[in-house]
Amino acid sequence: MYTVAIIPVRGGSKGLKEKNIYPVAKKPLLAWTVLQALASTSIDKVFVSTDDQAIANVAIEYGAEVIVRPPELAGDKASSESAILHAMGVIERDFQMPISMIVFLQATSPLRKPGDIDRAVDVFIREEADSLISVTKADDLTLWESRKGRWVSVNFDYRNRGMRQDRPAQFIENGSIYMFKPETLVTFSNRIGEKLSVYEMEFWQTWEIDSLEEIDLIEYYLYKKNLAFQDANQQNP
Repeated sequence: MYTVAIIPVRGGSKGLKEKNIYPVAKKPLLAWTVLQALASTSIDKVFVSTDDQAIANVAIEYGAEVIVRPPELAGDKASSESAILHAMGVIERDFQMPISMIVFLQATSPLRKPGDIDRAVDVFIREEADSLISVTKADDLTLWESRKGRWVSVNFDYRNRGMRQDRPAQFIENGSIYMFKPETLVTFSNRIGEKLSVYEMEFWQTWEIDSLEEIDLIEYYLYKKNLAFQDANQQNP
């Protein structure tokens, strides 16, 4: 049984043209996630699911296997779960690799520290989870929502704020690392099952790329945290 990384990456980004292969810290954006997955000692094989030949070329250049995603699973309304279900079938049929665990990584969230993936796998196994998400703690996050023209406090009572440190800790699903068993995805058609674990990351790792402005921010952290100077053989401590 194998642990595989699947990186779903479709072409045709509307926010930033060719976002997933846009140069970030001197590499195509996708390359960072591929290299981090390849460096994980817990992952047996890395796959990129895509409908775009330019993306496929980058994936191959940096060492991933490519799964050609059908057009009907690559539209704006197609879910990542549908792409992963398709990839699972291809991996087990064409690569003859029965899957025990899937590590789902998003190329737009490249701020992973060395060893993050392996430590998340350790949590997943130790807690006997069927799914895992990476999170970051949101200190003093106070959310408001407009409901029928009236502003309402969502996650706190504005009439009784209390002390920040006395509020329950809240966490953001940061989109960097997901893990689940194949049967979880098949049963629920969802990356999250019945027994969820979390892997906590630092707050600066929350940022992802959706627009041109965010590239500068991601590059800043890649260089500041010395991630940009590490190759695939240096990602683990």
